[in-house]
Amino acid sequence: MALPITNGTLFMPFVLTFIGIPGLESVQCWIGIPFCAMYIIALIGNSLVLIIIKSEPSLQEPMYIFLAMLGATDISLSTSIVPKMLGIFWFHLPEIYFDACLFQMWLIHTFQGIESGILLAMALGCYVVICYPLRHAMVFTRQLVTYIVVGVTLRPAILVIPHLLLIKCRLKIYRTKLISHTYCEHMALVKLATEDVYINKFYGIFGAFMVGGLDFIIITLTYIQVFITVFHLPLKEVFNTCIIHICIWILYPIICTHHLFQYLPSSPTNPQPLYLWDKDQAH
Repeated sequence: MALPITNGTLFMPFVLTFIGIPGLESVQCWIGIPFCAMYIIALIGNSLVLIIIKSEPSLQEPMYIFLAMLGATDISLSTSIVPKMLGIFWFHLPEIYFDACLFQMWLIHTFQGIESGILLAMALGCYVVICYPLRHAMVFTRQLVTYIVVGVTLRPAILVIPHLLLIKCRLKIYRTKLISHTYCEHMALVKLATEDVYINKFYGIFGAFMVGGLDFIIITLTYIQVFITVFHLPLKEVFNTCIIHICIWILYPIICTHHLFQYLPSSPTNPQPLYLWDKDQAH
């Protein structure tokens, strides 16, 4: 139900509307093709990884378990985003219930946090393999791996919940119900509000640092130590053990930087009034 505001332009939306990619509305049907292709490739590739690791007893090691978890998380994250995106591009289904939007936001940020935690666990596993090879089996026991899996899952799932509560309980009035995005993301939703969003932004930065920022610092320090140890070994072939992890680590700051940029203050704008509700209904 619309909130009765005098000018009829501010309201509490029950349904939100995605506008897709701003400026490219006329070609979004074509943009969906590569996204669909990448989604199918991700599903097939990660599913094969899961099947291989599950069926091969020799791969029941901590590093491969983390790799399988990373594949499952990637499937879940892409499934949380791409189907709705294709619905916007191909089937003209841009609307989403407000509570469903919050749930999608929780899923996306939770899976992003799980991926970050898995990469941290893999980095620590690489560190133990390279720096303390004889202690690896003793350190990474099945019990420890279980604790790590539970920890990297619960940490983002719990940290994201206050995002939802702060939006649901604090932000009651919005400029518009149009989201300049293809999925529900924290700042994309917060920026629609007309009220003071300082607390929302502050906790957003705090949550991003506690997951992505802190993980990146530890991963960086871990791989620096791995580099130092590898360069002092007579056989550099051992470096291949963690080359994939280091490639991921190189790409990781790009993802973190993009996420943190969303919390930077944007230039003030004065958008034109958008009458999405009938004025007679708003009064």
